[in-house]
Amino acid sequence: MARGRLRRRLAAIDQNLTTRPDADLVDILRIPEPFVSPTQRIIRRIIYALTALFAAVMIVYLDRHGYRDIESSPNPDDPLSFLDCFYYATVSLSTTGYGDITPVTPSARLTNVLVITPLRVAFLIVLIGTTVETLTTQSRQALKIQRWRSRVRNHTIVVGYGTKGRTAVAAMVGDEVAPADIVVVDEDPAALERAKSAGLVTVRGNATDSEVLRLASAQHAKAIIVATNRDDAAVLVTLTARELAPNAKIIAAVREAENQHLLEQSGADSTVVTSETAGRLLGIAVQTPSVVEMMEDLLTPDAGFAIAEREVEPKEVGGSPRHNPDIVLGVVRGGQLLRVDDPKVDALELGDRLLYIRSAESER
Repeated sequence: MARGRLRRRLAAIDQNLTTRPDADLVDILRIPEPFVSPTQRIIRRIIYALTALFAAVMIVYLDRHGYRDIESSPNPDDPLSFLDCFYYATVSLSTTGYGDITPVTPSARLTNVLVITPLRVAFLIVLIGTTVETLTTQSRQALKIQRWRSRVRNHTIVVGYGTKGRTAVAAMVGDEVAPADIVVVDEDPAALERAKSAGLVTVRGNATDSEVLRLASAQHAKAIIVATNRDDAAVLVTLTARELAPNAKIIAAVREAENQHLLEQSGADSTVVTSETAGRLLGIAVQTPSVVEMMEDLLTPDAGFAIAEREVEPKEVGGSPRHNPDIVLGVVRGGQLLRVDDPKVDALELGDRLLYIRSAESER
C-alpha cells in the first residue's frame, strides 16, 4: 500500500519532460561539446566566407559570356576578365549593390577586392556573428539531444554529483568507462557545470521525478548509481529507478545502516553504508594505517593495484582458485559471491567469474 501511494505521489508531480520538443530541453539536458577557442571560430567563419566567395567567382567566370561591363568595355560582346568576375562576386555577396559611384579601373577594383571586402566581412562578423552563433548553437544542441535520446543504450546514470558521485565517476573513468556513457542527474547548477567540464552528459532535475529519469533514458540504462546526500531521497530515487528500469543494476549509497533495508526493499541490487565504511577505515587506521593505504590503492583502478573481475578461462576449469596465478579473493557463481576458501568453489566451473587483484601498471 505504501509503495502504491508513493508511486501515485510521484505520478502527480510528473512534468511530462519527455513529451516536450527537443529545443525546449536545451537548458535541462546537456550534451558535452569539445571546446573551440574564439580565434578558431573566427578563422572558420572567414574560411566559410572565402569558400562561398570563390564558388561565386567560378560560377560567374564559367558563364562570363553572359555578363557585360557597360563602363570599361566598348564592345558589348567582350567577355569579363577574371578580375571582373571577382569584382562582381564580391559586390554581390557583400550586398553592396550598384550605386552612382563604381570602381572602373583595374587598380580600383583590385583595391575593392583586397581591402574593402575584408573590411565588410569583418564588420558582418562583429555585427551579427554573436546572434547567428547563439541561434546555431541552440539548434545544434537540440539536434544532438534528439540523436542522443534515440541512440543511447547500456549507459550508466549517476544521481547526485557531490563527493560520492564524483568519486564514483572517477573510478569508472579510471576503469576505462567512456565519459560519454555516463549521465549525471542533479539539481545543483554548480555540480552540473563540473560534470559538463568532465565531458559527461547532464540532466538538471530531481531524480525522484520519473520524467527526469526517463529523460536520462533510465529505461535503457545498464546501471544506476544513487549517490544522494540524504537517505530518504536515496530510497525515493531507488524506488522510481527500479520501476522504470527493472533490468538495470542499481547501486545505492546510504549514510545510516538502519536505512539499508529500505533501499533493498525499494529495489537496490547493492548498497554501500558510507558512514560505517568510513568509520571502519578510521578505526583501522589507528593501529594499522598501512592497511588503509593499501585498501585505498585497491579502490583506485587506474594506479597501483586494483580489484577486478573476469571470467574463468577454459584452461582454469577444474582447478582451485587458491592455486591460480592471480591473487583470487572470491568467486561469483550463479550471481552469488563465494569466498575463495569456500569448499563449493574448490574446483572452478565454466561460467564462474573471479574477483582478483590486478596490477594497473602491468596491464598497461
